[in-house]
Order: sequence, then C-alpha cells, then structure tokens
Amino acid sequence: MNALTADFKPARFEADTSHDFLGLPLYDERRPQLKLRPAKALHHFRELLKDKENTEEVFRIFESLPWRNLRKSGEAFIQSERGLDVRVREPFLPAILDDHAALRRMPEGSLAHAYCDFMEREGLTAQGLVDEFDRFAADKPKYRDQFQWYMNRMRDVHDMLHVLTGYGRDALGEACVLAFTYSQQPSPAHLFIGYMAGLNIGKQVKSSAPVLRAIREAQGLGKACPRVSEMAITELLPMQLDDVRRKLNITPAMHYRAAHAVWQSMGVDPYDLLGKKAA
Repeated sequence: MNALTADFKPARFEADTSHDFLGLPLYDERRPQLKLRPAKALHHFRELLKDKENTEEVFRIFESLPWRNLRKSGEAFIQSERGLDVRVREPFLPAILDDHAALRRMPEGSLAHAYCDFMEREGLTAQGLVDEFDRFAADKPKYRDQFQWYMNRMRDVHDMLHVLTGYGRDALGEACVLAFTYSQQPSPAHLFIGYMAGLNIGKQVKSSAPVLRAIREAQGLGKACPRVSEMAITELLPMQLDDVRRKLNITPAMHYRAAHAVWQSMGVDPYDLLGKKAA
C-alpha cells in the first residue's frame, strides 16, 4: 500500500460492519442452483426494450442466463491470498468509490479523477446501483456468506469498466461494456443483452456503423484484461489512467469510435440514436 492510499479509509468503514464477511461461512448451501432459461431471458429482453430504464428486467435476464462456474471461480478467489487481501482493504467498494472528496485528493489525471468526472457528469453513484439491486431483491432470501462479497464486487465495478475502457453510456457503449464483462465474468446474459442490443441498434438506425464488430472487439478487450473485480481497486485509483490501461492491457476501442464517427457524419447523436431528445 503506497502513501497515497495508506490513509484512504472513509469513515463509513468504521461504522458499517454489515459488510464484514470474514467471519461468515464460505458459501451458503441454501443458495439456489440457477438454470439456463433462454425463453425467459428473451421475454425479459423484450420487456426491457419497452422501457430501457427498467433495471429489474436486466437482473431477471441474469437470473435466466447464469454463469455456470460462478461458485467455483468465486470460492477460488475468496480463499486465495490475494482475495483475502482485497477483502480486508475493500470490504464494501461503493463506500470507497462514492467518497469523491478522498478520490479528488489523488493526482490529476489519475483513474480516481477520471472516475469522479464520469460519475458526476452522468449523475451516478456506486450506491445507486446497490439500491437498484436491493429493490429487485427485496422479497428474495438473503444469504449471509463470504460468497456474497464476491457477488457484490462483480456488480460494483460496472461503472469503473466504463471509465477504464472509454465506452460511454450510449446504447452501443453499454452493449460493449457487457461484451467486455462477459470475458471477465462469463455469464451468457452479458453476451445475450450485448448482441441483442446491437441487433436492435442496427434495426433502428440503418447505417454502415460497425456495431457488431464493436461488440466483438469489446469481448476481445475483456479477454485480454485481468478480471477487474478481483483487483485491488484502491491500488489502481491513484495511478494515471493511461498507466492503468497499459497495466490491464486495455487498448483503444477502434470500432466503437468508428461507429460514433459514422453516426455523427449522418447528423445522428450516438447518445440519442432514436431521436428522443429531438422529440
């Protein structure tokens, strides 16, 4: 731990003990074994198209298309020396990521500043995604085990992936982040939503934009990158953004940029492909 992060302990760490998983069993055997249900996933995707802000439909798609080896991967990391180190440093990642005052004390040009810029520009908080999931899971059983910490990590790095990859929150950018994430966390849901969203973009906006190539490229970028959810984010935050990208083998997303250029040449805002702002 370097000098920049040695005193980086938001006050919430001291008061909030609900996220201390170290004394819990590794895995609660009462957790259900989710099965692949493609037809159900397709139903929820159609519902998502009706209201793209309905995050609950996204969660239901992930329930329908689970990561087959999630338990094996999670337990292996939790029990590793690096996994224990990350858990001690970062018991609850949103508390770190939402402490913008602490992040802004890190160097200009750092990942910390880029993350704050992105979240503040988009009006987002890390806790906001937690709250969305908690509303979805309000009537579901709760499982108190160490595995829950691993599940939380996969959720809580989503917006960080936007910053690391340079993908925006436009429709194609979100599809690309999902494809990138698939190579990190291989739930079929990531690819399903990513490619279905890409096909929908192509259907709604006729152009030569390399939409599907951009999504495939994102999948390759995710494969070349170490699993971000298993990294010590507090070590990456003080580093210069370009240095973090080099460390993680994240190269520029050329097809994504090319798609944006095509749409812009047509007078189409990539962040407003369906013309909602104009309407």
